Amino acid sequence: MKILFLGDVMGRAGRRAISENLPRLRTEWKLDFVVVNGENATSGMGLSGSHAKTLLDAGADCLTLGDHAFDQKDMLSFIEQEPRVIRPLNFSKNAPGKGARLFTAKNGRKVLVTQALGQVFMKRPFDDPFSALEPVLKTHPLGGMASAVIVDMHCEATSEKMAMGHWCDGRASLVVGTHTHVPTSDAMILPGGTAYLTDAGMTGDYHSVIGMEKTEPLRRFITGMPKDRFTPANEEATLSGVYIETDDRTGKATRIVPVRQGGKLQQSAP
Repeated sequence: MKILFLGDVMGRAGRRAISENLPRLRTEWKLDFVVVNGENATSGMGLSGSHAKTLLDAGADCLTLGDHAFDQKDMLSFIEQEPRVIRPLNFSKNAPGKGARLFTAKNGRKVLVTQALGQVFMKRPFDDPFSALEPVLKTHPLGGMASAVIVDMHCEATSEKMAMGHWCDGRASLVVGTHTHVPTSDAMILPGGTAYLTDAGMTGDYHSVIGMEKTEPLRRFITGMPKDRFTPANEEATLSGVYIETDDRTGKATRIVPVRQGGKLQQSAP
């Protein structure tokens, strides 16, 4: 299978990049399945139902969220109506929606997508992501009903993401980090056959401070005093993420390539 994962969509610039580029990339790269992390797509804070529809209409098969999952209040009801949106597995036992779901790809094969929130340096305590993921991975063994398994590890600490990658090795096709909005250069296939990348980066304007217009973040760093609200930067965005290919029989990764398309970063494609 040919699978594309795109990192945190940031504001209008990120949504525009998805709408303008994803339909073309699906065709050119002959993609079987596309996952997009959309948790910053609405004004940099959460995802609204209308913007979720925009990303899905552009060609995403599944949208993952994160710690800002329900910042946009209409997502509380929208996620119950739209099974293609996945919230973190360990967000809250009372949260609406699902933290894992089995999808049918364009080629008819089944793909499990799940997401977990890390605990290190996060503003609020979440349940242990490892114990939350264990029953999901056990129920969907790689190469069984699930031809591919994708784990979105949404957290701050690179160490926690790396630990999750090694813990999932051989049980997932891809473990990819999100949340920090900075793409890392450690794309690799682990010994057990799991493709791994510490952070997919953001799909947004990189002439910014992690996606926000520079003026207010700089003021706060320099003076320690807030003045205005953070506003997403809105110049040309870079589509940032990772592409993998998997073995149809085992579900293990055979190839991994970082993806950067458009905008200001050095370009990379399969």
